[in-house]
Amino acid sequence: MSDQPTRVLLGSPIHQKATVLQHFLESLGRLNSEGIQLDFFFIDDNQDEQSSELLKAFKASTGNVLIQPSGYNDTYIRNDTTHFWNSNLVWKVAAFKNLMIQRAQILSYDYLLLLDSDLILYPDTLSHLISTEKDIISEVFWTQWQPDTMFQPQVWMHDEYNQWDQLPGENLSAEEVNRRFHEFINRLQVPGIYEVGGLGACTLISKAAIAKGISYNPVKNISFWGEDRHFCIRAAALGIPLFVDTHYPALHLYRDSDLSKVDEFVQRTSGEIDTPPGSEPESPSAQEEVTKPEESVGLESYGSPDSPVGSLQPPLEDAQVLEKEPATPVPLKRPKLTLAMIVKNEADRFLRQVLEEHRKYIDEAVIIDDGSTDDTADICLEVLAGLPVTLIRNTESKFSNEYELRTQLWQEVIQTEPEWILTLDADEVFENRFVQEVDELLQQTKSDLLCFRLYDFWNENHYRDDQYWSSHHSFRPFLLRYNKDLNYTWKNSPQHCGRLPENVFEVPHQLSLLRIKHLGWSKQQFRLEKFARYMHLDPEGQYGWKEQYVSILDEQPHLVPWVE
Repeated sequence: MSDQPTRVLLGSPIHQKATVLQHFLESLGRLNSEGIQLDFFFIDDNQDEQSSELLKAFKASTGNVLIQPSGYNDTYIRNDTTHFWNSNLVWKVAAFKNLMIQRAQILSYDYLLLLDSDLILYPDTLSHLISTEKDIISEVFWTQWQPDTMFQPQVWMHDEYNQWDQLPGENLSAEEVNRRFHEFINRLQVPGIYEVGGLGACTLISKAAIAKGISYNPVKNISFWGEDRHFCIRAAALGIPLFVDTHYPALHLYRDSDLSKVDEFVQRTSGEIDTPPGSEPESPSAQEEVTKPEESVGLESYGSPDSPVGSLQPPLEDAQVLEKEPATPVPLKRPKLTLAMIVKNEADRFLRQVLEEHRKYIDEAVIIDDGSTDDTADICLEVLAGLPVTLIRNTESKFSNEYELRTQLWQEVIQTEPEWILTLDADEVFENRFVQEVDELLQQTKSDLLCFRLYDFWNENHYRDDQYWSSHHSFRPFLLRYNKDLNYTWKNSPQHCGRLPENVFEVPHQLSLLRIKHLGWSKQQFRLEKFARYMHLDPEGQYGWKEQYVSILDEQPHLVPWVE
């Protein structure tokens, strides 16, 4: 056995807040480097001078550090909701990572560890990854991409972020996808080494993989978003398998609120708290009383544009992907399903189309006409003729205060003594198979809240998929079993207050792979009207994302064909 140390180059492109960077650098100082010659290569892309000074101080104390100024002065926007990427930023970071690969190759390092500057590692992470003898392997971490969403790992099995096993050409039922998704998430909560289809952010790359030509260059006939996907596709084409290790899950400081987790993580991983690695969550920690290692994932500032950016999802520890229960006798009468909807001047849009679909499975409807000046209300009564319909007509619109409008609808609905409440807007409709499967959803007894993915259609047959329009990567609550004994509370916000009470995740909830089509963006004239409305009601993006509002006007957005 050679007495020569294993030579490792640790590379990180850094555009980071000083408060986060300080913890990142301290984490590097705690790495166990016994038998390892560890050198550092940082590309300083900071706009914060304090962050640049931290890098210089680290170099002064460590010695084996190369700091290269990026030469750029780009703005990278992040807040406590999410992070905003554009194509220029993506490929700039890809170029930085390629420079690190080139340096590792020229100087003949045994390994290159590419690390995002918002990760905190176990001290033994590097030595353990080397011991696996894999050519490309990442350490797992788990992230809530939006506040109050489920924790997801930064690795996936195929395509852009599909987290289940599927062979080429294999046609899976929704039930089988459910089962496999559940299996994948549970698998990664058990300490081990697993082959995956995609990874990033904390990745060890061997000399052999570099010699084969691995890089972050774009694969020109692939339109997937994010440089890590192109890296992983190239690896597969070169015959290099990808692996994830789950023994030492990292802590991801995706938003400022995650900084409160650092002290406990450091104490536990340094042995001050007696916890075997991989046996408890790094991120939810004791705060959420999770019994499996669910943590935070994602790639942020520089982190990753590969991360799905979505909206409200249930926390993973409480949510399970919806699976069929064992066969039981079907009740003679299913629970009542009440549609709750707000409409305004929808006569020339999608109202008739969506109500014709909804009447196939709803038992009752409660609709507020919020000051329409067309025949919207008449269309509601016409299409839903024969069903119990409560129609409330507001003579003056309340839409400028969505909280008031949503709570008005809620109060009207609960007066009808509902069993299940389905809350949809006048331009939203389920995919065709919902009508065949809705009875089973209402009859199941596992959960009182069901969450679905919403796809923003940009024309009749395509939905939009990019950093601003990715709600379909997330599960949001639409279908609730009403409990008269629960004290429901609402988010008091003039815009984006939510269509259901904010405490609905207190009840048992599950995910369904049935999809919702959002048609409201599918025609240019409607997009222009929505843009004008958002800029009038929320010009500074106080209640939403101003960057997303502006992106409504993009001339060549990334569109994906819809397949029923």
